[in-house]
Amino acid sequence: MFTVISLMLLGIAAGWILRRRRMGFVRPLVTCLIWLLLFLLGVEVGGNERIIRGLHTLGLEALLVAVAATLGSALAAQALWKDIVRRKQRKEAEG
Repeated sequence: MFTVISLMLLGIAAGWILRRRRMGFVRPLVTCLIWLLLFLLGVEVGGNERIIRGLHTLGLEALLVAVAATLGSALAAQALWKDIVRRKQRKEAEG
């Protein structure tokens, strides 16, 4: 865990130091690495017999968590959007 946190802090420091440079390659690189990690996670899950045998129960729980998280995020985003619009309208009315 210390290694993960250290690497993240190192990345934050590097980003702060290099923030004025154009690094357009970073976003596509991160996207490709995420795809690779997801693929490797699938390979690992597919190779684990216990997970495959319990997939029907894990799948239902994962679906419920995913739906709840998506719904919660959408509701929070809607509330935030309404708050931003309301503040903008109030600011325009004042000045």
